[in-house]
Amino acid sequence: MAHWRNWAGDQRCSPASIELPGSRDELAGIVRRAAERGLAVKASASGHSFTEIALTDGVMVRLDRLHRILELDREAGLIKVEAGFVLGELNRRLDGLGLALENLGDIDRQTLGGSIATGTHGTGLRSPSISAQVEALDLVLADGSSIEISASDDPAGLAAARINLGALGVVYAVTMRVVPAFTLDRRDGPRALDRTLDQLDELTEVNDHFEFYIFPHTKIALCRETRRTDAPPAPRPAALLYAQEVVLENWVGQLFALAGRRLPGQAPQLARLASRGVGRSRKIDRSHRVFASDRRIRFTEMEYGIPREQAAEAVRRVLAIASRAEHGVAFPIEVRFVGADAVTLSGSHGRETAYIAVHQDRKLAWQPYFRQVEEVMDSYGGRPHWGKRHFQTAETLAPRYPRWEEFGRLRRELDPGGVFANAYTEQVLGPVA
Repeated sequence: MAHWRNWAGDQRCSPASIELPGSRDELAGIVRRAAERGLAVKASASGHSFTEIALTDGVMVRLDRLHRILELDREAGLIKVEAGFVLGELNRRLDGLGLALENLGDIDRQTLGGSIATGTHGTGLRSPSISAQVEALDLVLADGSSIEISASDDPAGLAAARINLGALGVVYAVTMRVVPAFTLDRRDGPRALDRTLDQLDELTEVNDHFEFYIFPHTKIALCRETRRTDAPPAPRPAALLYAQEVVLENWVGQLFALAGRRLPGQAPQLARLASRGVGRSRKIDRSHRVFASDRRIRFTEMEYGIPREQAAEAVRRVLAIASRAEHGVAFPIEVRFVGADAVTLSGSHGRETAYIAVHQDRKLAWQPYFRQVEEVMDSYGGRPHWGKRHFQTAETLAPRYPRWEEFGRLRRELDPGGVFANAYTEQVLGPVA
């Protein structure tokens, strides 16, 4: 019997089979035969989602072998690639061509198809999310046929399909907007929390990309301020980079997580110690090497997008919850900012957005902490990140997305039999029929 689990190790399933197609034709055949047998089909991507989005007892499709560049149009700034490309490898291939994606999230281990499907967004008011950089999607449908939805031929359809939760079909290929390769200058360092919250408008405007972290029980914001630069890349020595981004940010962080698990009453002291241990650093390098971080600590996470102007108030309320002794939280709160877009199921649809993420040890009781934070997010009309923990249903979500029904219509059109549905899509999108 086949078995699958996600990156965090807290979502598992036993599909009837796990298939690894090596071409569009092989993918189409797998999907068609599964549908003819009455089996559901789900693409599992890299497993970096914390929800049940990829779980199935039907046929699981992994696109690991589908990572080729299919077309490149430099003049138009477009590249078509297979959806199984892991972002880190795609970024390196693009850099070799003198190109880059305009914005990225802070982890590059996901596949392109998975990051689009769940709305990976990164940070930066003037930089689009990965999904918003999509110009066309090539989908394989339940009968094995293919359909391309493009910005030029069907802009409304593409707006709905960009963040698709794997509920429309299996994405075989993606056409992305690309830009000339560029260099970023990132400066990390602590600031007083109150001052940071009071200056959010300024900090998000003067930086191309701005985010910050707060450990519970502290009054320090660990800020990451990033701007484009014409300076040449100046990568740090490999040993220094390893010491900073692997040893300090992962091994030491893992020790704090283990200590917090065994001594939850010491979470305040651990959080304060972790906060004090972060100094100032600078990184000047190609964009993809600056955006991405090497995350090796296993945790579980919830993230919500709320109106940007309500960020400071919401952060203070979430910090108060995270600092309650009964939750034993030693992980930081993460805050990022994204400009408005027109993607139907985007957390940033129609509004500049602050994304607030909370983390907890996956082996501790994370539900009470996350539920209390979700109540805060609900009060601002918060929209959950589709690949991270939340407790919403289609009924509670529909009023938060102005074009919600447009996605439902496209889903009924492309997958009327619910071949690409599972318990998670039924929960958050409702039944197909």
